[in-house]
Amino acid sequence: MNHLLQREGLQGQYVCDSAGTIGYHQGSPPDERMRLAAQKRGIVLTGRARQLTPADFTRFDLILTMDRQNYWDVLALDQEKRYRHKVKMICEFCRRYTYREVPDPYYGGAEGFELVLDLLLDACEGLLAALRQRPTQLL
Repeated sequence: MNHLLQREGLQGQYVCDSAGTIGYHQGSPPDERMRLAAQKRGIVLTGRARQLTPADFTRFDLILTMDRQNYWDVLALDQEKRYRHKVKMICEFCRRYTYREVPDPYYGGAEGFELVLDLLLDACEGLLAALRQRPTQLL
């Protein structure tokens, strides 16, 4: 998403961050295989892995999850059920692909990372279009 925001000159209008529901790789850079796949497309992945915290519910207007398990893990952090409306599956924004979840490429080959990039670009383009058309309805 940050790549698209920069490409469209919108990086100052939105804050996009990434966090996991489990802190296994906390502090680590993005997976080397994903960085290489992204680099082939002109996308530079930066940052370090961090774990989602309850404070993220107030820090962000929208929290997108990759799969159903992540979705339920994020909702479990919202113990008072005040922020459920902010949590959505990222594939809800896909326009070309019919996937409901982003598959985990971690234990597969390079083609899995390519598919994940395809899905995420599609979903992020759809999200950006939705934000442009009806920003307050998403939040």
